[in-house]
Amino acid sequence: MKIDQVVLENPFILAPLAGYTDLAFRLLCREYGAGLCFSEMVSCHGLVFRQKSTLDLIATRPAERPVVMQLFGSEPDIMAEAAAILSEQSIDGIDINMGCPVKKVIKKGAGAALIKNPRLAAEIIRKVRQNSQVPVTVKTRTGWNHHAIVAEDFAKMAEDSGASAITVHGRTWTDGFSGEVDWQCIARVKKAVTIPVIGNGDIISREDGLAMMAKTGCDGVMIGRGALGRPWIFSENINPNPSLHLRVKALLRHLDIIASLGSPVPPFAKTKNHAGKYFKGITGSASIRQKVYSCSSYEELHEFVNSLIT
Repeated sequence: MKIDQVVLENPFILAPLAGYTDLAFRLLCREYGAGLCFSEMVSCHGLVFRQKSTLDLIATRPAERPVVMQLFGSEPDIMAEAAAILSEQSIDGIDINMGCPVKKVIKKGAGAALIKNPRLAAEIIRKVRQNSQVPVTVKTRTGWNHHAIVAEDFAKMAEDSGASAITVHGRTWTDGFSGEVDWQCIARVKKAVTIPVIGNGDIISREDGLAMMAKTGCDGVMIGRGALGRPWIFSENINPNPSLHLRVKALLRHLDIIASLGSPVPPFAKTKNHAGKYFKGITGSASIRQKVYSCSSYEELHEFVNSLIT
């Protein structure tokens, strides 16, 4: 799979997830075989005003490339200025979020709100593209609601405006993260455009991803919640329901990456949230997660996790 001149090793992509897809987790998923990783949502205003918390989000390392930073906002000129700043980083693409369903994002006219305003969306894509030295992609949904499925026309608009690829989460804004994913709509989008199409929504295994590509014709699949606590989802050689030993090994590697990166250290509560997910679905998981959440430091957490296999 290619996005302009960016060649991916495979079509399995880590989705942008606020609070989760930070540098450490992206590096881990790349080690497990992700073909491409997306950052958390980055505020265009935060970048333009050089806010430290926003600048922390765009920290990167050569080992994670190719990597795409996801930008959100609703003001074309501010988005363009932010794109220029992002282009100065060692990244491989800028994605524009046009699908986030969170109400505080919607109220600002960003995220999925742009589905209802294709003219503004087109202007944003054009200006970001004009100010970017890397490919620009778009992530969106099938429509605002089931009475307004517009993904095909929206994808055509994105392509005409300069987007190099489009990701379609097969749900509407009103669906949020529930309900059935509309694979047929993703297939129609693939037929409507010539740029690569990435399918998204409820991919919880490599088999799911392969099935989506086979049935929709999409060029790649984006895995979000299915990768949390399960970075091995990107590996074709690991049992999708691995042993406790493998889970602990993956988590210890995650913690080691965090330690190796130094500053800024992720909030410990965020790391514990990640850590608890590694044990979901196994015997005794509730007890393990309770002990994870009771840890008060990285050292204590590392010691407890290591004790599970020693």
